[in-house]
Amino acid sequence: MILSDVQTLADHLANLHINYLSYEHAPLANCSVAKEIGLERAGTGLKNLFLRDNYGKQHFLIITLAEKQLDLKALSKQQGISRLGFCSSERLEKYLKVKPGCVSALATFNDDSNQVQLWLDSELMDKKQWQCHPFENDKTWVLQLEDLKVFWAHSGHTPIWVTLPER
Repeated sequence: MILSDVQTLADHLANLHINYLSYEHAPLANCSVAKEIGLERAGTGLKNLFLRDNYGKQHFLIITLAEKQLDLKALSKQQGISRLGFCSSERLEKYLKVKPGCVSALATFNDDSNQVQLWLDSELMDKKQWQCHPFENDKTWVLQLEDLKVFWAHSGHTPIWVTLPER
């Protein structure tokens, strides 16, 4: 079940004095769909991966460039974590309260018990505008990275900047 709706998120951002560009479009199941349909939006296209360790005890929201192909085996070794793998849709709903294809930096809003670690690709440090789904994949909001940092601070998530290995 979705904890928060788009309006609740919009109100929260307004309370934090965070502005964003808003786009409505066909649902995007993943990053490649936006490219396939020729969707033009401001900001940096992002890939959002919701992963868990081999034991299902640690959960990670990893955000990287849309076109980047990660080497999860190398990342697991680099970070000293037992085999990283993709979470089920049930786990995604339990921890971030969104459906597959709707994950973004904004989903941390729903992780009120801070069970999900936020890992950001160090290649994104100089990207000023980030494309994010507001819990639904038929909308994209473009936020400034500095505003996202404020948002994460209010959700209790401290991003960890990581050099992500590619395949």
